[in-house]
Amino acid sequence: MLKAGATCVGKTVMDEMAYSINGENIHYGTPTNPCAADRIPGGSSSGSAVAVGAKLVDFSLGTDTGGSVRVPASHCGIFGFRPSHGIVSISGVIPMAQSFDTVGWFARDPVILKRVGKVLLKLQDDNPVRFNRLIIAEDCFKLSSIPSERLTEVLISSIEKLHGSQKIDYASLGKYVEDNVPSLKYFSNNGTQNQEDIIPSLVALSSARHLLQRYEFKNNHGEWVLSVKPDLGPEIAERVWKALHTTDEKIDICYSLKIELRAALNALLGDSSILAMPTVPDPPPKLQVEPTTRDTLNARAFSLLSVVGVSGFCQVSIPLGTHDGLPIAVSLLANHGLDGFLLNFVESIDTTLKRQ
Repeated sequence: MLKAGATCVGKTVMDEMAYSINGENIHYGTPTNPCAADRIPGGSSSGSAVAVGAKLVDFSLGTDTGGSVRVPASHCGIFGFRPSHGIVSISGVIPMAQSFDTVGWFARDPVILKRVGKVLLKLQDDNPVRFNRLIIAEDCFKLSSIPSERLTEVLISSIEKLHGSQKIDYASLGKYVEDNVPSLKYFSNNGTQNQEDIIPSLVALSSARHLLQRYEFKNNHGEWVLSVKPDLGPEIAERVWKALHTTDEKIDICYSLKIELRAALNALLGDSSILAMPTVPDPPPKLQVEPTTRDTLNARAFSLLSVVGVSGFCQVSIPLGTHDGLPIAVSLLANHGLDGFLLNFVESIDTTLKRQ
C-alpha cells in the first residue's frame, strides 16, 4: 500500500493474539465505537475499524481469521472486506490459524474499498464478470434479531432497479449446507435440532471451524504461551487454555469439510452469482456484557461468519445505516477468487443503495 502511494498514520489497538471478535483489550483499553460509544467496536481489528469509522483515516488494514474484519465493520457502520483465503499474501504476518487467516481492509465508501483491493489483490484493469443472480439466504435473515425486511428490502430494491426482479432467488442456506456437506454429521448436536434461534448445520460448521482454529493456534503458539506465561485478559486466557488442550481428534475431518463446503458453495454460486446474508445476527452488544450473554451472542455470530471462514470464499460487509440507533449491515459473498467481481458489484450498487 505504501508503494502505491498510501501514507501510514500509525498502528491500532486489537484484541490480544487476535483471539476475539469483541475488540476489548485489558492492556490498552477498548477503542470507542464511533456509532455507539456504549457498545463494543467488534474485533479483533477493533482499532482499525474505529479509525476509519471516526474519519481519522481513509482506509485501514486488519486481519480476519474468524470474523475480525467483518464484525467490527458491521459494528462501526463501515465497509469491511475479507478476501478469498490465500489470495492476499500473509507473508510477515504472525499466523493465528493458517486455514482461516486473511488480511482484509476497511473503508467508508466502496470506491476506496476497491482502490485498496486493486493493490492488495493485484487486480488488472476492470474486467467484470457478468452478474447472474443474487441469492438471498432467507433462513440466515430470519435468524437476525433485526427485522429481516430492514436488511433485505433495500438490497432487493436496488438489484431490481439495476438488473430486474428475475435476477433474485431465495434459498435456505442451512438446509443446502446440511444436504451437501456430508462431513458435517461429525459435528452435529442433535440437541440443537429444534431450537428456533439457531441453524443447526451452521452451528455444526462453526464447531468444526473452532476446533481446527484451536488446533492450529496450539501448534503455532502453544510452546510460547507455556514458556512465557503471558498476562492475558480473562476471556482470551480461557480461549488460549482451551486451545492448548485440543487434540488431533476429528482434525482430518475438518480439512475434508473445508473441501466439501467449498465444492458445495461453488455449485451454488458458480462464477457469476452472489449470496446475501446478515454479517452478524445482532447489533453491537453493550460494553462489559456479562460473559454468558456474550458467549451466546458470539455463538450466533460465528454460525454465520463460519460460512466464508470454512469455504475460503470472499465476503464484504456493507453498512445499511442504523436500526433503533445502532449500526446494521448486510454481507455479500462470492466464489473463491472472484474478489474483483465482488468489489465491482458493491461499487455498482452503492448509488442505488444510498437512494433507498
